[in-house]
Amino acid sequence: MTITPTIRVQREDFDLQTEIDRLTKGRSGIGAVVTFSGLCRDEGGKLAALELEHYPGMAEAEMSRIANLAIERFKLLGLTAIHRFGKIAPRENIVLVIAAAPHRQAAFDGANFVMDYLKTSAPFWKKEHGTDGAAGDWVAAKDADDTARDKWK
Repeated sequence: MTITPTIRVQREDFDLQTEIDRLTKGRSGIGAVVTFSGLCRDEGGKLAALELEHYPGMAEAEMSRIANLAIERFKLLGLTAIHRFGKIAPRENIVLVIAAAPHRQAAFDGANFVMDYLKTSAPFWKKEHGTDGAAGDWVAAKDADDTARDKWK
């Protein structure tokens, strides 16, 4: 049976429980569901919003590629990956990854793998907007994200 991941890049927010229910409905072989929800931080009260941009079409294609790799590698029974774009305020959702598998380790590894690759491979860019009204710089990639991704090679 071929598992097709659910991939979405969207401006609007998402509901975690609704997405879990969509992924697991009618699937009795699932024994574990792992979710990762990434939220916008306020950086100690200094951040008013995070602006996320993406390369339309290419972002979805790369997310699908990563998701399909995870499904194959970890024998997942389902996978959802949602990434938002636009201005996102502190405490709002940015990204959601849900991995479903027969057993917990595969679900944990699948979700972790997807996030490690999304952070480094998917064409998304972040710009900080301060509470002082200033637009900051675009956020640079972090070496730690590359290190996290490289553990899967």
